[in-house]
Formats: sequence, C-alpha cells, structure tokens
Amino acid sequence: MAQKARPSTPAPAADAPPHNAPAKTRRTAPAPRRASLRIHDLHDLASVARLLREENERAQAQAKAHREAAARLEAERHLFSRSVGPVTSLRNPNLARLRHRLPPPLPVQHWLDEERVLLESISDDFDVSTLLDTDDQLSFRRPGIGVEVTRRLRSGHWSIQRQLDLHGLRVDEAREALGQFIRHAHKTGLRCVRVVHGKGLGSPGKSPVLKSRVQRWLVQKNEVLAFVQARPMDGGAGALVVLLKPVNQRNT
Repeated sequence: MAQKARPSTPAPAADAPPHNAPAKTRRTAPAPRRASLRIHDLHDLASVARLLREENERAQAQAKAHREAAARLEAERHLFSRSVGPVTSLRNPNLARLRHRLPPPLPVQHWLDEERVLLESISDDFDVSTLLDTDDQLSFRRPGIGVEVTRRLRSGHWSIQRQLDLHGLRVDEAREALGQFIRHAHKTGLRCVRVVHGKGLGSPGKSPVLKSRVQRWLVQKNEVLAFVQARPMDGGAGALVVLLKPVNQRNT
C-alpha cells in the first residue's frame, strides 16, 4: 500500500536567523584613537622631548597661577585682621555688649553761654556814687580817662551813631535791652551812642525810675569808657551820651 507523501517544508534561507536565535544588537564604531607619535630618528625624538617640555611648562604655569590666585584670596580674607591686629569674632554679629556705658555729652556750649551771661550781667545793687564825677550832671569816666574826654563828649565832639530808647520798658526788660545794645554797638565798631531813659514825668512821684539804674548798669559794662548827660538838643536830662571803647581794644 503506497504511503502518502508528506508536504516538504521549505528549507530556511541561508541568511535568515534561526527561529529561536536571539536578535543581534547593533554596535557603534569605537572612537578613533589619537594617533601616537612614531619616532623614526633622533630629530623626531627631539621634537617629542620639546613637546613634553612645553606641556610641562604650561602645567607648571597654570599651577603657579592657581597658587598665586589662592594666595591673593587668602591675603584679602585676612587684610582686616592684619591691619587692626588680632580679631575675636562675636558670638552674635548683630549684638555688641559694651563693658561701660558711654558718658552723657557735656553741655559745653551751654556752660559757655552761661559764663558769658555772668560776665556781662549787670546788677541793680552796684554802688556808683564814688565813680561818678560830682558835677551837676554826674558824668562818668573810667580810671585813666582824662576830664577832657567827658568835656568833648558833652560838647558833641563825637557824633551820635545810634540810640536806644527805654521808654515803656520794665526794669528787667530795660536791663536786658541795654546790655544787648551796648554789646552789639561795640562789636559793630560804634564809638558814640545815646541811651534815652526818660525824665520820669509819667512815673509815680514824677521822679525818673530808670535814670539812676541806667547809670549803674553802664558803669558795669566794660565796653563803656565814659558817659555824660545829653545836651538839651539831644534829650537833656532824659538821656545819656555814651563813649565806647574802640573795637580793637580788649575789654579789661
């Protein structure tokens, strides 16, 4: 009995991979290597030695530059401590604890102002009876000033450059005003001024209140050399004409 022929299976192609064979991975080509220097003679050996020497010098220069940069950075970091000496870091940089409290500022200018006021102060209790010339007008001249000075002052030898009118002022106001007026007139270089104290016609008892006080105050002012009662045309018994020291003459 004849056997049935089995269908023949096609033979696998020569290039086809086996059915159970794993898939091949694609490999990348290796990077090209740097061509090595080949030495053929002594000239090539000298060139290689020169190249190695240059590379060594460049490496040493770079290392030296790095060291110098590090040294400069370190010097800048310690510049403050070398300038001021040893430094101790604070535990809390935002808080400095002082051992002693700073003393309060001294009011030096205030003391100078008070001293100047005391030096320039004028008193109502000052006795001028022994300092006034006992003439009919009770003139005044400092020691060393001759009688001719008051005579010239009374005759109008010096022209009156400025005046102060004390009418209507209380005693304390008149004292302060007179002190400021004499001081300012002397500083500005004035030599002859007039002080109007009034005749006291409007005061109780019809007696002058400020006349004797003004005389007492003027005697205490170092800027005043002499004073006399004004001429009738300049105020008469209600005013005084005052001669001041030259501005370049120190008060004594």
